Amino acid sequence: MKLEKFEVGYNIPAKVGMNIKDVQTPSLIIDYKIFENNILKMKEFITNNKVKLRPHAKMHKSIDVANFQINNGGAHGICCQKVSEAEVFFRHGIKDILITNQVTDLLKIDRLTKIDTKNCNISCCVDNEENIINIQNSAFENNSIINVYIEYDCGANRCGLESFKEIQSLIDLINTMSNIKFEGFQAYNGSIQHIEDFAQRKINVQETCNKIRSLKTRFKDYSPIITGVGTGCFDLEVKENVYDEIQVGSYAFMDAHYSSLKKDSKVNNTINFKNALFVLSNVMSTSVKKQAVVDAGLKSMSLDSGLPTVFNYDLKYINCSDEHGVIEDLDNLLKINDKVFLIPGHCDPTCNLHDWYVVKKDNIVIDLWPVSARGFSY
Repeated sequence: MKLEKFEVGYNIPAKVGMNIKDVQTPSLIIDYKIFENNILKMKEFITNNKVKLRPHAKMHKSIDVANFQINNGGAHGICCQKVSEAEVFFRHGIKDILITNQVTDLLKIDRLTKIDTKNCNISCCVDNEENIINIQNSAFENNSIINVYIEYDCGANRCGLESFKEIQSLIDLINTMSNIKFEGFQAYNGSIQHIEDFAQRKINVQETCNKIRSLKTRFKDYSPIITGVGTGCFDLEVKENVYDEIQVGSYAFMDAHYSSLKKDSKVNNTINFKNALFVLSNVMSTSVKKQAVVDAGLKSMSLDSGLPTVFNYDLKYINCSDEHGVIEDLDNLLKINDKVFLIPGHCDPTCNLHDWYVVKKDNIVIDLWPVSARGFSY
C-alpha cells in the first residue's frame, strides 16, 4: 500500500525504516520472523498429517496475512465469520471463502449470493430448512452457486444440529435445490480449545471426535468434508483422524491465553507456536512509586481472556482503564518514554481495535499492513 499521503502520528503509527522506539503508541506489532516461523510450522504439520488448511481470518482480518498464509503457508482458502468480512477478502482477490456461521438475515443472504461465485468458491453454514430455502431463492435470483456445510453440534451447545434424523432431512432438502451444493459438515467445538490442563483437554477432544466419527460413518455415502479444529487442540484433533480440513486461526500470532495452555510432557517434539503479536506501549508516568503507567488500556487490547502479559520484563500488568495501563514495577525499572511490549490475552478482538499492523524485523519497521476487515461485522 502506498503510504506517501499518510502522516505518522495522525493516521499511521510508523513508516518503513523507522526504529521501533519511534513507533507511535499504542500500536499493534507483528514480529515478522516469529510470524513467518509460525506459518511454516503449521505448513509442515498439515503436510505431514495430510489435512487441508483453511485458517480463520476473523483472527487477523488482514489481506496481507491471508495472502501470506495462502502463498507461503499451505492454506487453500480462508474462513470468515461475517458476510461483510468475506466481501472484503473477496474484493481483494481471495478465491475460496467459508463463512463459518449461519447467514439468515435476508439482506445478508442477498449480499452473500451476489458475490461472484464464478470467480470465488463461497460457502456458509446452515442448520435449518427456512435458511436453506432462503439461500436457494436468493442464489437462483442472483445466478450463483452457494456451497453449504451443515453445522453439527459436537459439544459447543451453540449453533448446529445433533440429531442425525434432522441432518438427513436437511441433506435431502439441499439435494433438491439447483443453486445450493452440500459440501459436508462444520464440526467445531470452541468450548474445548481453552482447557488449560493437557490431560483434560485430550479427554474432551476424544469425546468430541467420537461424536464426529459417528457422524462421518453415518453419512459416508455423501463423502462429506469434515471441517473444524482450533489452535488450542489442533494436534490432538487431527490425530483423531476425523477431520479433512482445519480452521486454526490464532496459531499465526498467538496470545497470552493460548500460550499458557499446558503441553504433553511426555512428547519432546510438541509444536510450540511463539508470540508474534504485541501491543507496543509507552511509559508516560512513574509518579507513583513501584509502578509505571503506559498508554495501552481497554481501547488497545481485549481483556475477555485476561490481562496482557509484559514481554521481556519480569513485571506484571495489573490494572487498566480506557487509555491507561498500570504495570507493577517494584524495582522502578521503567523510565518515562520506555517502550513496553505487551502480549494481549486474546488476539482476535485485539486486532479488531487497530487500523494497522506495524511489521518489524529486529528493531526496524519493514512494512505496514492494514487491518483490512476491521469493523466489518455485518
